[in-house]
Amino acid sequence: MWEKELETAIEAGLLARVKIMEIYNQDFDVEIKDDNSPVTNADKAADAIIREHLHKAFPTHAFLTEESEDNKERLSNDYVWIVDPVDGTKDFVARDGGFTTNIALAYKHELVVGVVIVPVSGDIYFASKGNGAFHRFNGSTKRIHVNDKVDDLTCLCSVFHTNETELKLIEKHSDKIKHILKYGSSLKPCRIAEGLAEITYRMSAGTKEWDTGACQIIVEEAGGLFVEPDGSRITYNRKDVYNRKGYIVVNRKENILL
Repeated sequence: MWEKELETAIEAGLLARVKIMEIYNQDFDVEIKDDNSPVTNADKAADAIIREHLHKAFPTHAFLTEESEDNKERLSNDYVWIVDPVDGTKDFVARDGGFTTNIALAYKHELVVGVVIVPVSGDIYFASKGNGAFHRFNGSTKRIHVNDKVDDLTCLCSVFHTNETELKLIEKHSDKIKHILKYGSSLKPCRIAEGLAEITYRMSAGTKEWDTGACQIIVEEAGGLFVEPDGSRITYNRKDVYNRKGYIVVNRKENILL
């Protein structure tokens, strides 16, 4: 189940990666959008490539992507592709490698496919509902799982977006959180899914569905939790695409430290 959708999403992401890296390795212009976030030609070109490839394979599916106008007709479609062609544009502009391409598919508001590609390194993280989470690198694919640590925890913070609330939570739970590392974009949840860290906070309303969809199903299929601060799961293809309550990603329920 979902095998064709998953493989097509990976193909789309890899096609976009070629264009993203072509632009990344040359001079490029940076525009500032209405929400004060940056956008480059890489975001726009990758968005078009991904949409075209997915639309050819699934012409009746709807889209919700960061770089395209939101057509609310998606709300009446059971199948919606949720795409962030360059998640972490600030990392892209800084050329620090910490950005990803996120492609998710929601069916009746539930995630069923998720693909996160790291263009600079070539890492591919992917999952489909009920089939586990995987990491592919240099042609080798392995199934990934969260670890079972409940102390001596590693918390992953954003390179550009960590706020005071998050820092206070880390300090509050310093008896358990012993290590703090910085990673960009969807790399944080993917590292937790891979068992390389245990917790990350996003205690603000700044992210949207395309920031979280692909990495959420990867975390969940790896055995972790990706929830709002009150413990509620995040659903998709909503009228309001903002994750207004923020979220916390953990390897185990015991590590929801608030």
